[in-house]
Amino acid sequence: MSYKIKGFDEFSKNLKKIEDNLKELEKNNTVSFDELFNSQFMSRYTNFSSFEELLSYGGFEVNSQEDFEAIPDNKMDEVVRKTTTFSSWEEMLSKAAETYIAKKLDF
Repeated sequence: MSYKIKGFDEFSKNLKKIEDNLKELEKNNTVSFDELFNSQFMSRYTNFSSFEELLSYGGFEVNSQEDFEAIPDNKMDEVVRKTTTFSSWEEMLSKAAETYIAKKLDF
């Protein structure tokens, strides 16, 4: 005797889609700041519509990855605490990554 479980086919399709999206994420292991801190993210969690605005507010001139990496952590944390819902740069970065991955996995 066999039973058909309702909804299993749909569940299986969704699982396959997540698996495909995960493989795509693995291939593209770099993400731009524009993708990570898109306008939706910035508008929802900060006082700015773009990451560039946040950097400008902080007085940071960033024209390269090296410029960004040269920003002292304590200065970035201070700007993030003052202008976002986060208590640190690390917390903001983690939430952006979590949001990006969830969107790419289609959750």
